Amino acid sequence: MRYEGIIYRPPSEAYSLIIQISVGCAHNKCTFCNMYKAKKFRIKSLEEVYGDLYEARQMYGHVERIFLADGDSLVLPMEKLTQILLKIKELFPECKRVSAYATPGDILRKSPEELKELKELGIGIFYMGIESGSDLILKEIQKGVTSEEIIEAGQKIKKSGIKISVTFISGIGGKDKWQENAMESARVITAINPDYVGLLTLMVEPGTKMYDDINSGKFKILSPEEIMLETRELIKNIHTTNCVFRSNHASNYVALSGTLSEDGERLIALIDDVLSGKYGYKPEKFRRL
Repeated sequence: MRYEGIIYRPPSEAYSLIIQISVGCAHNKCTFCNMYKAKKFRIKSLEEVYGDLYEARQMYGHVERIFLADGDSLVLPMEKLTQILLKIKELFPECKRVSAYATPGDILRKSPEELKELKELGIGIFYMGIESGSDLILKEIQKGVTSEEIIEAGQKIKKSGIKISVTFISGIGGKDKWQENAMESARVITAINPDYVGLLTLMVEPGTKMYDDINSGKFKILSPEEIMLETRELIKNIHTTNCVFRSNHASNYVALSGTLSEDGERLIALIDDVLSGKYGYKPEKFRRL
């Protein structure tokens, strides 16, 4: 497999075959992220992608899931995506689900009919990194999208029948905006009603603008206790039907999981136990991105 640079994938795709159909991220301007800073964005040729698919077919006897990397593979033109998905169907008839990261802009540039066609071709879930529902925070982190565009994109995915998993980041607004981050993120989650919500906790790497802002004192990171207060406020204000909530990423201080419509009160009670000192926090040295 001819991977270029470090490959990232969602935790739930740990056992998926990863096929890199693009390199890097077309946006690549977010102030907190250094995942693709060392890569120059490009779309791989069909020859390259087909070569990897043929090689994988020879290597693996049974492949049920395939993840299309890198950061926003849905940026590919529809014709090219269609050809790749058809080749996957040809070579991996046993594959039950194809997935990819998708930015709100990628989604909005696809028509409802194109999204439905992608579902018919095997796309089962899109992962959309939202980070925050606050327009102010989105602007500060240079996400390049508004909360209303995020909502529109999320609802568009839902209507297509493709599942959607959205990711938010605790602490992304710093000490000054933790309440806004919680309330506005809850508003966006409620409006989209996604299938899955993943909550990470902010970790900033060298080489990013936010890292420099932290070192200069411009941006103040939250303590573990403040992260839990923000998470409590977030969960308390989400109103969805059957959304699965996960805050068990390696970056999180405390692992939380449940279905919000059924387990919201239990999750808040657990957070209250943590805040009262009944349970401890993951040591900083064990946190990872």
